[in-house]
Amino acid sequence: MDITLVNFMQEQLSQISLDFKRYMYDKLPWEARLVGLMGPRGVGKSTMVLQHIKEQPDEVKAKSIYVSADNTYFLNHTLWETASQFVREGGQWMYIDEVHKYDNWSIELKQIYDSHPELHVFFTGSSILDIIDGEADLSRRVLLFQMQGLSFREYLEMFHGIKSSVRTFDDVLKGNVQIDGLIHPLPLFNHYLREGYYPFSKEGYFQQRIQQVIQFTMENDIPHFANMTPATGKKLHRMLGIIASNVPYKPEATGLANELKVSRNDISTFLVYMEKAGMIGQLRDKTGGLRGLGKTEKVYLDNTNLIYALSSENANVGNVRETFFYNQTRLTQLVTSSKVSDFEISGYTFEVGGKKKGKRQIKNTANAFVVRDDIEYATENFLPLWSFGLMY
Repeated sequence: MDITLVNFMQEQLSQISLDFKRYMYDKLPWEARLVGLMGPRGVGKSTMVLQHIKEQPDEVKAKSIYVSADNTYFLNHTLWETASQFVREGGQWMYIDEVHKYDNWSIELKQIYDSHPELHVFFTGSSILDIIDGEADLSRRVLLFQMQGLSFREYLEMFHGIKSSVRTFDDVLKGNVQIDGLIHPLPLFNHYLREGYYPFSKEGYFQQRIQQVIQFTMENDIPHFANMTPATGKKLHRMLGIIASNVPYKPEATGLANELKVSRNDISTFLVYMEKAGMIGQLRDKTGGLRGLGKTEKVYLDNTNLIYALSSENANVGNVRETFFYNQTRLTQLVTSSKVSDFEISGYTFEVGGKKKGKRQIKNTANAFVVRDDIEYATENFLPLWSFGLMY
């Protein structure tokens, strides 16, 4: 194997800590022949892959190679020829990071899979990639997984060394959320809302880093995948700013299209790209049935860190509450809009608010809860907002 690739892998492994692992680590079938892990920029995909390699016995490491698809090595070499050479030298485990930065990635992955049955390939990529509708249909070959940013539970462990078990939806509804070593969760919860969703926050310079994530996602990742011009990428970035200043945003395609000077028909497509890329979340109604693909009722920024990054001190606290609730529950539950309140999950209705929020709006609704951001623990039908961050 080319010494530059070997050295690159060793350098990356030397910087990786095994102290904390993301929620997906033990859920992935690392032994499968072709596995893809998708997710927005900055949520820790690369770190998790390197942790897995670092934990392997030396004899397995010797048959493993980790490459990044944006490495200058691939200006003059292809993934296909690199994999083929690796197999000839006895390689068995190939990890390809940021595959979306490599042209014709799906075609070459398919070729590698079909030609080298003895090689296990694990790749990471942007969540906007479409594995099925790409140039090569990988749907019959790949096991595909999605990952989002830190839960409040993960943040407590990673940033403060406070460990707790994952709680089920029923646990949260019953108030079974006490955490050993954390009597008063609200101060840490408030910090999480501002800077706790992305693991890179621990490295410092958070505001600069998150602004870079936003810019690269909107002006590079999405346009590159969707074959858009740089000018359209700028409009996408501006569109995110418009949504940020009006969230929860009620979709209104005509006005938004006129302001951006694009076709009205493009707006829904842009929203889908932005949602896949981890920039927004679309809350839909129940008309889509179990798949939850009904009409979009509200558009949120994807997570609360984005709210503070884009709105600074003008962030609307009501929007922050709802965004956190939707972001943290959607991973394990089908969350839809409610006709009488904010959200509905599995027949339960949730009204999200602050210290003045009472039961008036849901007093005639069965299986309804008020979720407040100012309480530490559950009492009757009042649930603490922070507790919904323990579900993954």
